[in-house]
This record gives sequence, C-alpha cells and structure tokens, in this order.
Amino acid sequence: MSAQPIRVLIVDDSAVIRGLISKALEQEPDIVISGTAMNGERALSWMGSHPVDVVILDVEMPVMDGLTALQKIQSDFPDVPVIMASGLTSQGAETTVKALSLGAVGCVAKPQTASAAESIRVLSLELVMMIKAVGARQKSTKQVVESTVPAKTVNPAPSPTSGQLFQKSIKFYKQPEVLVIGTSTGGPKALAELMPQIPVDFPIPILIVQHMPPGFTEILASHIQKDSGRVTVEAKPNEPLESHKTYVAPGGSHLLIGENNGQKVTLINQAPPEHFCRPSVNPLFRSAAEHYGSATLAVMLTGMGEDGIEGSHDIARAGGTIIAQDEASSVVWGMPAAVVMAGLADKVLPLSEIAAEIKSQCLVRA
Repeated sequence: MSAQPIRVLIVDDSAVIRGLISKALEQEPDIVISGTAMNGERALSWMGSHPVDVVILDVEMPVMDGLTALQKIQSDFPDVPVIMASGLTSQGAETTVKALSLGAVGCVAKPQTASAAESIRVLSLELVMMIKAVGARQKSTKQVVESTVPAKTVNPAPSPTSGQLFQKSIKFYKQPEVLVIGTSTGGPKALAELMPQIPVDFPIPILIVQHMPPGFTEILASHIQKDSGRVTVEAKPNEPLESHKTYVAPGGSHLLIGENNGQKVTLINQAPPEHFCRPSVNPLFRSAAEHYGSATLAVMLTGMGEDGIEGSHDIARAGGTIIAQDEASSVVWGMPAAVVMAGLADKVLPLSEIAAEIKSQCLVRA
C-alpha cells in the first residue's frame, strides 16, 4: 500500500452511478473516495475545501455540465487530472472526445449491464489502472530518467534525455513511406496538438491507434480532420492507403496494414485484445514492419501500460525509425517509456518537437 492513498472525487448526477463507481474503487487499498457530487458546481465547491487527486466527471449533468466543469477544474485546479465518464450516446461521445482534446486524461463508458456485480467488475477493470497511473503521477514530482535504459550492445546505452538520439543499429536511411502512431491515456489532447502541425499535403499515409471504445473513434477522426485540415477517417476494411490521408483505428477492433493486388490496404479484425486493448498498437506496428520494413516511421505517444512494445521490436528489427514522447510532456509515461527502456527509440522528444522531427524524417519543409 502506498504511503498516501489516491483521493478520488466522483461527480455524477445519478446516485446509482456514483454508488457503482464508489463500490468499484472501495476494493482498492491504494484509493480512497474523497467525496461525491451530483453536478459540476458542487464538485468545484468540494474541491475548494477538500484534497482531491483525481476527478471522475460525468459528461452530461444539470446545473453545470461536465465540459464546463472540466474547464473550470483545469483553471482552478490545474494539477488535478480528470477522467470523463460517458454514456454510449452520440451526444455523450461527441462531448467526451471534445473533453479529451481539451485535456481530460481518459474516459470510461458507464456500465450498461443489468447486474450490479458485473458493472462493478467492469468499472474496476477500466478505472483502477487509470486512476493509479494518473494519480501517482499527480502526487509525485516529475522524475528525470537517468541510467535506466538497458544497453542493446555490450556498451551501456546513453541516458534518454529529451532530444537524445539512440542508434539501434547501423542502418541506411530510407525515406519513410508510412507513419504509424500509438497512444492511450492523454492521447486525444496530444493528437490535437500534434496533428495540426503536420502539413495537409504530408506525402505519406498516417495510421493512428488511440485506445477508445466503439462509438468514439469516428468522432475522434472528425476532430482530427477539423484540427488538421487533413482528410481523416475511421478506418474501414480494405481501404487503399492513400497519401495525404489519416486513418484512425475503429473502437473495439484492431487496425492492420495488408496488401491486395499489390496495393497497401487497411485490415480490420476482431482478434483477441493485446495488453487488454482492442484496438491495440501491436497489430498496427507489426503489420507496418511487415509491409513497409525500414520505410516505417513510428511515433509512440503518452499512454499507460506497455501496449505496442512487441510491435516496436518488430519495427526496430526491420530497420524502421521510432520516436517516443518524453516523460515530462506525457500524461502517463507508460507506453513510450516501455519503448525507451527497451532501447528501441531513435529519438525521445517533448510533444512540442515531434512534428518537426516527423517532417525532418520525411524531408518535408515546415
């Protein structure tokens, strides 16, 4: 048990949902319920007089809705991460994606099962890891990674400071022909910053895996298109990969790259989750390594866990290039950290510098 549990405020206008979330979290010794509130106004009042490390915030509430409450929390309590809880409605999904692009660290779908026990089990699986990841970061000071990166050869690897170049192996440069991006917790906001910096006429296809449930990724794609001006779609089966186009993995399905009559295409499948995720970054990265080899450019953005580490090994073995987001600019330094710690990252950069590096790799003028 940690020295001080993570204190969570639950905000939802439904007493049933507040109760289910409370019961799901009460089973965890490292988490305590700081309080509950039925709308955003009461939540802000509570936070003014009680310590809170993480907020779970309903999207649709009376008096003060979730989006307004999120913006006020970010203004008044900027160090407190917010996780959105959303019903699986089109309006709820739209608002949730907007909240995520504004800086909410993650989202969970409200339970739809008739069984209270099953609802608690589902909430526990989805919420506990996220709360522990973002809550621990909020409570701790940002750490500088020093000599923890294992060597890939007999010589020790250099410390992964921001902007540090790592030579995975001696390789000949090959112009990238595809850009693949993996992300999870904090990803929508990172994508909202990154994608507008990519030129509309960026000359290679971009494929993105963002951990999200069904019903949310189509909206995420529309937000990316609006922000970047680049044609962006939720990927469908057997779409030819086109330059100047971005493809987002559909929630609940894996996205891969395949080939049909010599044409690279998108593949969608319902294979088992990897690292508890579907979509998972692994299938996309593995298939990119298989079909593009050393012409693969991969970016691993903020996210908890280690999804994508196996696929990153494949890209590295194929001679591709991997850029990882650094710890300081990540909401949760899990997925990019796994890549860095394995010695697979060619560069470790703050989010603000990744677009420039992508354009440099692809010989695109700013």
